[in-house]
Amino acid sequence: MFKKQYESHETVNIIFEGKNLEVEIGQTVASALLIGGNTVFRSSVVSGQPRGPYCMMGVCFECLIEIDGIPNQRACMIPVREAMEIKRQQKPVSYTHLTLPTILLV
Repeated sequence: MFKKQYESHETVNIIFEGKNLEVEIGQTVASALLIGGNTVFRSSVVSGQPRGPYCMMGVCFECLIEIDGIPNQRACMIPVREAMEIKRQQKPVSYTHLTLPTILLV
C-alpha cells in the first residue's frame, strides 16, 4: 500500500507495541509504521473507532501516539531515532492536573 520514494542503507531500531522494528533513518514515525503495515495509531475519543494518519503534515492530529511515555505526539512530525518506544494511544490524555511549569516541560 505504501511505497518508499528513496532507499537508505542506514537504519535504527524502534519498538512499537513491544515489537522491535528496523526502520530507515530519515523517516517519520508515521511513515515508518505505515511502511511496516501498522495503520492503526489510536482510537477515536468519541466512538472508539481505530484511527491512523490522514494528512501526514501535522494538521489533522489523527496520528497521535505515545512515544517514550509521552502521549499526544504527532507521529507524522517526529523523525525516528534509535530505541524509541512507541505505543498506540488508547484514550484521551488531559493535562489539566499539571501546573504551568510542568506543562512546558512536557
